[in-house]
Amino acid sequence: MTYKNFTIETDADGIALVTWDMPDKSMNVFTVEVMDEIEKIVEQTVADANVKGVVFTSGKKTFSGGADLTMIKGMFSMLEVEKAKDPDGAVRKLFDAAGRMTWLWRKIETCGKPWVAAINGTCMGGAFELSLACHGRVASNAKSVKLALPEVKVGIFPGAGGTQRVARLANTQDALQMMTTGSSLTAARAKAMNLVHQVVEPDQLISAAKQMIKDGLKPVAPWDEKGFKVPGGGIWTPASAQLWPAASAILRRETAGNYPAALAILKSVYEGLQVPFDTGLRIEQRYFTQIVQTKEAFGMIRSLFVSMQELGKGARRPAGVEKTELNKVGVVGAGFMGASIAYVTAAAGIPVVLIDRDIEAANKGKSVSEGLVAGAVGKGRMSKEDGEKLLSLITPSADYASLSDANLVVEAVFEDREVKKAVIEAVEAVLPEGSIFASNTSTLPITGLAKNSKRPAQFIGVHFFSPVEKMMLTEVILGKETGDKALAVALDYVAAIKKTPIVVNDTRGFYVNRCVFRYINEAYDMLAEGVPAVMIENAAKFAGMPVGPLSLNDEVAVDLSQKIMRASIADLGEASVKPEHMKLIDKMVDELDRRGRKNGKGFYEYPAKPAKKFLWPGLKELYPQQKPENVSVKTLQDRLLVTIALEAARTMEEGIVTDPREADVGSILGFGFAPYTGGTLSYIDGMGVKTFVELCEKLAASYGDHFKPTPLLLEMAAKGETFYGRFDPYGQVEKAA
Repeated sequence: MTYKNFTIETDADGIALVTWDMPDKSMNVFTVEVMDEIEKIVEQTVADANVKGVVFTSGKKTFSGGADLTMIKGMFSMLEVEKAKDPDGAVRKLFDAAGRMTWLWRKIETCGKPWVAAINGTCMGGAFELSLACHGRVASNAKSVKLALPEVKVGIFPGAGGTQRVARLANTQDALQMMTTGSSLTAARAKAMNLVHQVVEPDQLISAAKQMIKDGLKPVAPWDEKGFKVPGGGIWTPASAQLWPAASAILRRETAGNYPAALAILKSVYEGLQVPFDTGLRIEQRYFTQIVQTKEAFGMIRSLFVSMQELGKGARRPAGVEKTELNKVGVVGAGFMGASIAYVTAAAGIPVVLIDRDIEAANKGKSVSEGLVAGAVGKGRMSKEDGEKLLSLITPSADYASLSDANLVVEAVFEDREVKKAVIEAVEAVLPEGSIFASNTSTLPITGLAKNSKRPAQFIGVHFFSPVEKMMLTEVILGKETGDKALAVALDYVAAIKKTPIVVNDTRGFYVNRCVFRYINEAYDMLAEGVPAVMIENAAKFAGMPVGPLSLNDEVAVDLSQKIMRASIADLGEASVKPEHMKLIDKMVDELDRRGRKNGKGFYEYPAKPAKKFLWPGLKELYPQQKPENVSVKTLQDRLLVTIALEAARTMEEGIVTDPREADVGSILGFGFAPYTGGTLSYIDGMGVKTFVELCEKLAASYGDHFKPTPLLLEMAAKGETFYGRFDPYGQVEKAA
């Protein structure tokens, strides 16, 4: 029998080598077709008396990344359609669909013939769960091997036996840690946790897997043997009596109860370890069915899995423009930002010229990359050879003529119109005719900067976030005259350096910074009302934000806030900034010299390490303080999330952001907007636009007109619309086609 996605070769010892190699795919993923074929392979190998055992491996560099987008989307679409017809029947169908993988893996585990997984690269999600169902697991010791059950990061959890098998192989604490964080394991760590049996050289992988079968590997899982005991003795032991109360408390501390899937992992393990294995699988299947129906799962899967992949693959790239092979990129401005942009460019294998006013400044910029490489080599994340190769791609220079053969130049100089004007003119004097100029401005409108260009159609904004090597988002900003080629080249570059792009139209602050400063401004309002600073910061964390607004302001620099406010007043008038905000920041910067983390004092104090930062006690003296018991934490949470979401809605209304996927992904990757919501617009859609409008009106009545719902929101509420319905990104693509 032949298969589309698999080949089977049976050797003289009767060992069938099943190689998974999907045609026209760079990575193996699970589709309905793949699972149907695996089922047939199980039946075929069981029925064939000549087959003594099976080695299951991948024909690609990686093993598998888990489920396919179309399969995930199909599950949600099926649920929506079926719920409209028969709500109870829909949940039953979902339960069966959720269990398909579970019981197929169980079929492998109980087929009566030994199966060994030969793991040659990244092995994630359902693929790792398949490996765990095999009777033997051999992993390559290559650095590319990463094993993980990362589902919790997209709002679901390992629902194909992962919670039951990991908790029966590893000790409970390690199992919970791995699954509730979704963290990756090296092959060595997986072996230490008892999740793989052997770690071998890459060229020994298949022979080692076959040898396990030749050595008499039993085709029975440990939990199917009589007398099996869970590592550590199971639930009813003194150790567990200590572990479980602490596990629940730690999870609450880390998630503030915002992630139902993480709690479902604890429940599945706690309940599953008290019952026979098949019953444990059913418990997991029930919880998985429940979690898939939550708005958290829907929003997180859509934004952090589906949309991120679509945007990363060029969903917004103009059709008909040839892909650009970037042979050389120029970066002008070797300060920390420019130097970091040069680093990520070289890390993608692209030669880069790093230019500054003199060679000393340019060399200093390259030293940033040298520091990053030294750190990566020291931590074992990069080989010495790879580090040297990366650094060899960065050429410091003070001569603009070295840009004469660059496809793309990224300007990353000081945020000053005159400085940028001089750079634009100097670069364009030598830049080849078809090359693109990109400005990494964070606040200055691109259309205004492009007026200094002789070729505004080839001028675009590419806004990086600091630290560049860690932040996965890049804003690509279109000026009024930016052409399709400039957009295509910018998106090709962002894809090459493995960032996720969002495309936004031109405005002051673009998308991310507009939302960020709303968040920070709300904290200023709260301080002025006398809300204790610690309540503001904690309410933000309870709402799901990674850092409080005052801490974030310290990171971006308090004096930068002052500059932005003053620039806003100069360009837009006094009414553009609240006087009490200006007064607070002027006092912090001009009177108290509290500029943020960079000078060791802002809203927080930054003592010498290892001591941790703490809120500046003097904040209490700035305004009369309210009693904490008189302040509603829930209202603080609502204010912080709503003010950001409202700003995101305004950017859609103004046509700054045109695709809701970009608003959502940009808000999570750009500043960590409560990931469990799925992003700013999913937060609104999740509660319903009508409910959101009512919440806005309630907050506006107590805390000011900036909470008033916009005309678009009022119209959408009246019509019962959602952002993903009204601004359907897939409908737009179809219309364009």
